[in-house]
Amino acid sequence: MTEPGHWAQAPDYGPAAWPDAGEPGPPEPEAAPVEAAAAAVDPAGPGRPSQSAPGPVAAPRAQDPAPDAAQDPAQDPAPDPEATAAAPATPPAPAPPAPVPPAPSAVVAAPARLGWAADSELSAERLVRRTPRRIFRTVRHRVPDGLTDAIRTPLGRSRRIAVISLKGGVSKTTTTMALGAVLARERSDRVIAIDANPDSGTLGRRVQRQSGATIRDLVAAMPDLHTYMDIRAFTSLAPSGLEVLANDSDPAVSRTFDEQDYRQVVELLSGQYPIVLTDSGTGLLHSTMRGVLELSDQLVVLATPSVDGANSAGITFDWLDAHGFHEEARRAVTVVSGVRSSSSRMIRVDDVVSHFRRRCRAVVTVPYDGHLAVGGEVDPDRMRGRTRAAYYELAAVVAQEFDR
Repeated sequence: MTEPGHWAQAPDYGPAAWPDAGEPGPPEPEAAPVEAAAAAVDPAGPGRPSQSAPGPVAAPRAQDPAPDAAQDPAQDPAPDPEATAAAPATPPAPAPPAPVPPAPSAVVAAPARLGWAADSELSAERLVRRTPRRIFRTVRHRVPDGLTDAIRTPLGRSRRIAVISLKGGVSKTTTTMALGAVLARERSDRVIAIDANPDSGTLGRRVQRQSGATIRDLVAAMPDLHTYMDIRAFTSLAPSGLEVLANDSDPAVSRTFDEQDYRQVVELLSGQYPIVLTDSGTGLLHSTMRGVLELSDQLVVLATPSVDGANSAGITFDWLDAHGFHEEARRAVTVVSGVRSSSSRMIRVDDVVSHFRRRCRAVVTVPYDGHLAVGGEVDPDRMRGRTRAAYYELAAVVAQEFDR
């Protein structure tokens, strides 16, 4: 048995070793093999006829051609003329293939260790059988081309999308970051996400900060901001190309971010960014929410497959209908986010989807993902395939409104 790691004794996987090609033996000398084989078969020694069976000595292997010119006439019986005449003429046996010289151990061992054949004519079946499984996982979760084309719908003007929820902890900020990352990656437009939480938002924690400035600093410097580069000094850029305008998380801040501030910020950003995403707070009665709803072209409402998460999303739609935003609620998109919660009783996702399809334009379900549950930076490449495909579907559904 070959010792593991002993590459010098690895088998030869060249064409000559295939089952249907035959195994060539070592080169045969001219006359010596007959006497040597006879001595091995008949213990009487060379030069005497064998006592077991007369006739020519069999070759060492059945597949090796028998020597013809090197036979000794004294040891072979005379051919029978009648048998010779009766036997049909057979073509001469083909010459044995030239022996393959042993390849260096490094060349032979590498294919044997890796499991690949050394020849260049590897069949498709064997190639598929040896393909790593991770390649098939990538192909299985590849985003359909139709979604990508929908995401790239041309824009006639700047679009404002607000992500809202009456309840916290339902992946509202995560959805804002993931949706913005897909839009920024698949489009050639500038996309920015702003934290409009009137108290203290967490959007700035989901990206590597390149600027310590906040949305309050932008409001204070607004009279001197005229170009994109002036605004860029206040934002942080994610790897996907999404820009983030963070909010203040300092507990010492005494002045709140109100509706007037939000309107000024959105008016300034709409002149430089074709897509503006808003991560709103949870207070529907706050003055900032009034500005978010009135300036938004499209709403994304968050829900979860739990009793309290579904009820909170339902109350959000009820509030929109009761305060004059019925059309906005009808054209909204509901995202059922798979957030694990041990304190909430889970319900069937299909029931939640069926309920909200009667209240809005579309419903998208996003499965639980460990990368997003950590609460750090959002990278679509590190999401599970199903999660990434779900956010691409959400971006495509949102982009359907771009040509209105």
